[in-house]
Amino acid sequence: MVKNRALIGMLGCLLAVGAFALADPPKDVSPGRHPNLAAAQRLSRQAWERIIDAQKANEWDMNGHAQKAKELLDQANVELKLAAEVANRKDK
Repeated sequence: MVKNRALIGMLGCLLAVGAFALADPPKDVSPGRHPNLAAAQRLSRQAWERIIDAQKANEWDMNGHAQKAKELLDQANVELKLAAEVANRKDK
């Protein structure tokens, strides 16, 4: 029983690290051109990292809610990037 739990825990950690590496929110907004949008992205990245910490502390057992929060942060980052692109087009 203990051996199975340890194996499941290790597998969960490996999957989480892989998912974190692949789905890490992008750093796309230029702080020089869009300081507010870049700050929002930075705070979003910090929130993402705190969610990972919470998942680790709770042995990844959060009924999918933490993962859903990370997906929403991904979506927010895409929208921030799009907002910066629209602002860039208006500057031309």
